[in-house]
Amino acid sequence: MTPSPEPHATGATLRVALGQLASTTDVTANLEQMIIACRQARQRGGDLTVFPEFAMAKHPQLTEEALSQAEGLDGPFVTALAHLARRFRQAIVAGMLEREGDRVYNTLVALDATGRRVAAYRKVHLYDAYGQRESDAITAGDPASVVTVEIRGVRVGLLTCYDLRFPEPARAHADAGVDLLLYPANWVPGDHKRLHWTTLARARAIENTMYVAAVSQAPPTGIGTSELFDPAGLSIVKLGAEPGVTVAEVTTSRVQAVRRVNPALANRRFAVTPRLT
Repeated sequence: MTPSPEPHATGATLRVALGQLASTTDVTANLEQMIIACRQARQRGGDLTVFPEFAMAKHPQLTEEALSQAEGLDGPFVTALAHLARRFRQAIVAGMLEREGDRVYNTLVALDATGRRVAAYRKVHLYDAYGQRESDAITAGDPASVVTVEIRGVRVGLLTCYDLRFPEPARAHADAGVDLLLYPANWVPGDHKRLHWTTLARARAIENTMYVAAVSQAPPTGIGTSELFDPAGLSIVKLGAEPGVTVAEVTTSRVQAVRRVNPALANRRFAVTPRLT
């Protein structure tokens, strides 16, 4: 017996801003980019601004210098995000390097419009692919955790970058009643990588009948091309290669309408079980 998605709000609406950055090693400069993006999102009625993986600081490699910038969830970076959320009256999700004791995590932090930290997701699938080994520097999160937040009646799920290549975490979020799944990323350039990025994000939306927001770092470290797909896999808004902001509306009524026509979640015969390591 497979679980059915948990019930969620009917008729809720959330205006989502995709905040595509070109983060550098300079945390202060990155925060300046985020201030501009949050201001633009607020001017366009944004309730939630989503920033990429490594929004806090982006290094070409996860060297000791990069890891030295990792902070606790009560550190200066999250404190600055809380100020931004209050100033522009919007929720924020952004990627950071989090330090807890002698461990460093690739973490998404979520704050509500009052600046309160409401969730943190530690990346589960570390990028040990295409000649890179993220696990040499980063500790993986708990594969059994499904991190969600509710913003204006819309249930939002948090995953990161390489997680996109695995359908199981997205399905676990569908079982948790998520309406909008976020994938902040630093999707690096390479052979067929843009095709993979768009195809996989669209597939996660279609197979789980939910909205998917894929938000990448811009060049040179990422490919940009941030995009929001609706529960039928239709592209709602999309950015190009340059840093920028675009805003679109997400509604729970659209999720419910698509699931009535395409009840794939109700018809499936397999459940998701995390492989604990």
